[in-house]
Amino acid sequence: MTHSALFNGGVNGKNDGMQITLRHSPAYAIARVQLDPNESIQLESGAMVAKSAGTELTAKMEGGLLKSLKRSVLGGESFFVSTVTAGASGGWVDLAPGLPGDIITLPSAPGNEWILTRGSWLASSSGITLDTKWGGMGNLFGGEGGFMVHAQGEGQIVVTCYGALDIYDVAAGESITLDTGHLVAMSPGVNVQLRKAAGGWMNTIKSGENLVFEITGPGRIYAQSRNPGWFGQFAPATHSH
Repeated sequence: MTHSALFNGGVNGKNDGMQITLRHSPAYAIARVQLDPNESIQLESGAMVAKSAGTELTAKMEGGLLKSLKRSVLGGESFFVSTVTAGASGGWVDLAPGLPGDIITLPSAPGNEWILTRGSWLASSSGITLDTKWGGMGNLFGGEGGFMVHAQGEGQIVVTCYGALDIYDVAAGESITLDTGHLVAMSPGVNVQLRKAAGGWMNTIKSGENLVFEITGPGRIYAQSRNPGWFGQFAPATHSH
């Protein structure tokens, strides 16, 4: 297994004329997407920070009512998907996630899809389709809601995380253990199983780790250095004082 931290800066991705440049990584990343004339990008509702003159912002239920409900309720993404389209002279749009953290672009092609956890999708090329699929009971009890977002098609996928991003390349038959709240994205060839963090439920409760994913390769795994679940517990407690 190879493991590496991700250090972003400069141009992070380019495909079919779409150039994505990252700023302020890894703690407060912003992605600037350069658009060719009449080119479009789909983005999470509320993700836009700024855009150039001549670009148009629209929002709709991508894929219809039922697919939008499934993506929102089951996949943890927004009900409406926004689209920014450049004018005849091209343009740009700046994107940022709701939580502080890093951004990465993942190239996608037919047969090379990505599986994303709840809330990690930020934007994607117009050739990418998002579908929410059942990820198994392990994800349900592991805090991911049971459903995962499958991103597939031709183009780029802009993924965000809470904190910094780590990369794990797992060989065939090799396994790693990952806390359920730290998983961001993975290639479809991996096998994921849920188990207790320690031997026996009492040791698991004492450890404070609860449930973890046992992930077996081959494939690539992206993890986040902070757990959004902890922020969800911390913020209301802080606000109440």
